[in-house]
Amino acid sequence: MARRYDCSDATDRATGLREAASAVRRGELVVLPTDTVYGIGADAFSPEAVGDLLEAKGRGPGMPSPVLVGSPNTLHGLVTEFSEQAWELVDAFWPGALTLVAKHQPSLTWDLGETRGTVAVRMPLHPVAIELLTEFGPMAVSSANLTGHPSPQDCDAAQEMLGDSVSVYLDAGPTPAAVPSSIVDVTGQVPVLLREGAISAEELRKVVPELEVAH
Repeated sequence: MARRYDCSDATDRATGLREAASAVRRGELVVLPTDTVYGIGADAFSPEAVGDLLEAKGRGPGMPSPVLVGSPNTLHGLVTEFSEQAWELVDAFWPGALTLVAKHQPSLTWDLGETRGTVAVRMPLHPVAIELLTEFGPMAVSSANLTGHPSPQDCDAAQEMLGDSVSVYLDAGPTPAAVPSSIVDVTGQVPVLLREGAISAEELRKVVPELEVAH
């Protein structure tokens, strides 16, 4: 039976964060708020948990799950060949609605789906999400909707779609925006904007003028 915690109440929030971290350690799924939409999260290093996440969404490994982190410092253990431009984007837009696609450390034993040696990573600008990520560590997090349905901006919508496939729901009220994060590929010589979301190409070019836009 899924448990839900009201994060506007300090006691409930503390209990919910503790329960959510424990659930993720057990390989279970949780729903958490972010600065874009609600996400469904799992232990990024548990292939079984990530498989359950994709199954809960009705999605195959061809659409791999991004990874959320609680601090830019976490990147040192996750990615390799991370360029100066990539760090400039992190400094300018994290925490926030920017997802970076980077080459992951070859030593990492995870299975996020068909990633071809890359990982899509982001640090969200939401206190509840950051607390959970700081407590647990990197998590595979995808929007908390069934594939083909709108991404949820509140906990009710997420719970309606995902029900008891999720162990813990962290309810922090409506999310600030329904606009997804912008996605920039930093695996090559020049950063490439794969999806324009909350951060425009114009804003990104103020930091990396050579940014290209994928067609």
